[in-house]
Amino acid sequence: MILKASIVVPLEGPPISDGAVMVDDDCIVAVGPASELVGKNGKEVHDLGGMVLLPGLINAHCHLDYTTLRYAISPQPSFTAWVRRINAIKRTLSNDDYEDAIARGFRELQRWGTTSVCNIESIPELMTSLPEPPIRTWWCYEMIDIRHRVTTDDVVRGALSFFQNEPDALSRFGLSPHAPYTASRSLYRLAGACAGTLKMLLTTHVAESREEREMFGAARGPLYDFMQSLGRSMEDCGSTTPFNHLWRTGAIDRQWLLAHMNELSENDFSLLASLTAEERPNIVHCPGSHAYFNHSPFPYRRLHELGLNLCVGTDSLASTHSLSLLGELRRLRRSEPWLSAPELLATVTTNAARALDMTDKLGVLRAGACADLIALPVTGNLDTVHDEIVDFRHPIPWMMIDGKIRPQP
Repeated sequence: MILKASIVVPLEGPPISDGAVMVDDDCIVAVGPASELVGKNGKEVHDLGGMVLLPGLINAHCHLDYTTLRYAISPQPSFTAWVRRINAIKRTLSNDDYEDAIARGFRELQRWGTTSVCNIESIPELMTSLPEPPIRTWWCYEMIDIRHRVTTDDVVRGALSFFQNEPDALSRFGLSPHAPYTASRSLYRLAGACAGTLKMLLTTHVAESREEREMFGAARGPLYDFMQSLGRSMEDCGSTTPFNHLWRTGAIDRQWLLAHMNELSENDFSLLASLTAEERPNIVHCPGSHAYFNHSPFPYRRLHELGLNLCVGTDSLASTHSLSLLGELRRLRRSEPWLSAPELLATVTTNAARALDMTDKLGVLRAGACADLIALPVTGNLDTVHDEIVDFRHPIPWMMIDGKIRPQP
């Protein structure tokens, strides 16, 4: 079919007035002015009227397991107190509760225009029973080894599914050692070796809180005491930072998508500055969650000036109140007003696609890209269309995923 709209925003080039996108099966085959595409090849025309057509949004960091926890945890006196609280809540939840949370999360992501998500999955046994996701999903198996979980046959089968399942139209798989305070460097290296062999995504939380930095830098603080009480060896604490702890030992490298990176030292910035363009990792910032925890101001400009690929995600509803990526961009704009609307949109399109190793396939409208698109109403002004997209505060009225028009929740 041919999708016609008042404006087409390809993201990798200027907006096109009275534009069109030609779709064949699950793939975009042409993008350009409607006058050049409509009437060609006998394709059915789907006219979206006064809408802007753009790539579907990509959420680079989300925990769908916790969708039912919106407003369940009031801001805590410390990050460690929050960790204790969510762990206590998780012990009361059943697999049915988690499945319901994931289904609700998918509906909310769709409602706000997300067509791809990097989801951190903490309950591997769910993988044997979950239906095919309604949006493009990277299922990243959360791994923790400070103390062993009770291993059941269901847990083992679910964990193995991450290695046995081949990517399909909408599901891919990844590995996510949780964080340097809950996963050993050996586990990071093992995950890296597995992902290299099986072509999986690698992602992890790093330098999320001041307490994590205090744990590694000074061998003290609430998180240090909590981890020590769980039996974690604390020999690696006292003289480093969370990022240096992983990077300088080779536990992580440029393959990794690093969530948060909120609390960095000057040594961390020096290390990042020493890396070549090919060596730099990808970073995902979660503005709503960042504000909820009252972290130090996120060093967006410094990371941007160092050439890091910066993405935006929502984190979970246990630490923010919406899964709207456009809402996250508006929050980011308030803290970084120097960012232009096209630069903001890149964090949830082209930058995120690069982090997922899907450059040219997701986050852009171009021949050969996946047919994942959204549309929303605009005034038709090319000069303001990017700002209008960022400022749009209503549910996204139209969506296509994998070449199929999807009814919006």
